[in-house]
Amino acid sequence: MTDQQHTRFLLGEDDIPTHWVNLLPDLPGDPLPPLNPLTKEPAGPPDLTPIFPMALIEQEVSAEPDIEIPEEVRDAYALWRPTPLYRARRLEKALDTPAHIYYKYEGTSPAGSHKVNTAIPQAYENARAGITRLSTETGAGQWGSALSFACTLFDLECEVFMVGSSYDQKPYRRSMMQLWGSSVVASPSQDTNFGRAVLAEDPENSGSLGMAISEAVIPSERQKSNEERDIGGAYFPYARCLSYVPRVSFASAGTPAHGYPAQTSRNVSSTTSCTWPFDAHTPRLLARVRPAEKSSFFPSRSVIRPPASSVINAPAAWSQMRSR
Repeated sequence: MTDQQHTRFLLGEDDIPTHWVNLLPDLPGDPLPPLNPLTKEPAGPPDLTPIFPMALIEQEVSAEPDIEIPEEVRDAYALWRPTPLYRARRLEKALDTPAHIYYKYEGTSPAGSHKVNTAIPQAYENARAGITRLSTETGAGQWGSALSFACTLFDLECEVFMVGSSYDQKPYRRSMMQLWGSSVVASPSQDTNFGRAVLAEDPENSGSLGMAISEAVIPSERQKSNEERDIGGAYFPYARCLSYVPRVSFASAGTPAHGYPAQTSRNVSSTTSCTWPFDAHTPRLLARVRPAEKSSFFPSRSVIRPPASSVINAPAAWSQMRSR
């Protein structure tokens, strides 16, 4: 098969990246810090430690452009990574475009989605911090499956509050989590005061992701020791663990100087872990952005679009939080 016909490009285990790319230093301006829900003031590390171990909090506020991937995490990644890079030649033809269109396929992971990329380091850091049991939420079951698998790698117990409608509609996804040793509970449930209150008002309530999150957080709030912690798939920074395309991957595909891998997504956690514009001549992703524009679909929201030129370097991120 000639280079003109190749559609799949594979790398070896030695090409698994040694560092995550941190997007924060390349974003324009300072990101707003999370707020303490009680005081409405910028949250500091003490506000986050009931839910996240300090190592993950340090990653969240880091202004370093690259963050080293622990060896134990890289060993776990090697179970299915590197994932294949595909060139969408038929789509190029259908669009009659001279552009080269590539996409990364993340469905080769044991749990079947990209979410294992972040579930594994989160489980690893919790285990290293002495946590023995995690509770979390899941909607359709992808995040719950990812964390269930990750917990098996580091000998952690896992409890998953699954949106009630999905619990009933997706028995095989539920079985996958249970196969990995997780306890799966339909939310709203009788296991928490919050769930009981919801069901008392509406016994037929089929649940929501917000309800599942509320139930998952409750065990960590009422913990009597440091052995249980909530870990949420819906609100943790996926961008820290994004599966970007290494330079060698594009080089093997014969890409021109500037390649732009594309990803389609249907939810927030997928969108925030997307691959940013990549420059094949530099060792990292370049977040090339211009001032936010209003979205025609969501007038109250802003969107960031890639510009024609210039790289904007942001100041140190979340300086307020780091100083606390």
